Amino acid sequence: MKKILVVEDEKAISMVLKAYLHREGFEVIQVFDGTEAIDVFMEWEPDLVLLDVMLPGKDGWEILKEIREKDACPVIMLTALGEVDYRLSGFKSGADDYISKPFVADEVVARVHAVLRRSPSIVTSEKKIRQYGSLKVDMGTYTVFVNGKEVVMTPRDLSLFVFFVSNPNQIFTREQLIEQVWGMDYDGSDRAVDLAIKRMRKALDKWPDSEGEIKTLRGMGYQLLVYEN
Repeated sequence: MKKILVVEDEKAISMVLKAYLHREGFEVIQVFDGTEAIDVFMEWEPDLVLLDVMLPGKDGWEILKEIREKDACPVIMLTALGEVDYRLSGFKSGADDYISKPFVADEVVARVHAVLRRSPSIVTSEKKIRQYGSLKVDMGTYTVFVNGKEVVMTPRDLSLFVFFVSNPNQIFTREQLIEQVWGMDYDGSDRAVDLAIKRMRKALDKWPDSEGEIKTLRGMGYQLLVYEN
């Protein structure tokens, strides 16, 4: 049974989400204060977090940052702030999805299912190692290593990177990447692809350019350029 951590200070909203998620077979634990969220997260080890932005004690952005420093668990942000800038801020910070209030509980449940489907831990069971110089990717466990050290990425970024690794040296537009990796039900800005690429490059900063790189081809898209051993 998948475990969902709901961090939401409005108890009525939290209770509705819990009821709908229980109906779908999820185990749910609720936190109503931002200061408790990380301790509960570390103790309970959820499969996904529904995280409100405006919380007492500690806001959602700070909690998301702390989660990303420790884990790549999928995080869906919940907020009444629906402007594009806030959505991009969430994706830039490592959120996997973003839902603006007011929302329909069924939509939240659908988003939870969608994020979990693309979560690297369940995407594939293929047993195969791809290696390009000091970069090694285990396609069965979706783990990435550079010089023997594991590289931590969010599930959203990792699913995109593994797609590149599965299709080396091919060029993809933003639209193709969104459709083939994140799905046509993704409703965020295509700039989220640019932000994901930026985070991946930062995560792979120890991978020498002489072995490969994520290239931007103006007017065309992105390409994982690799050099076979």
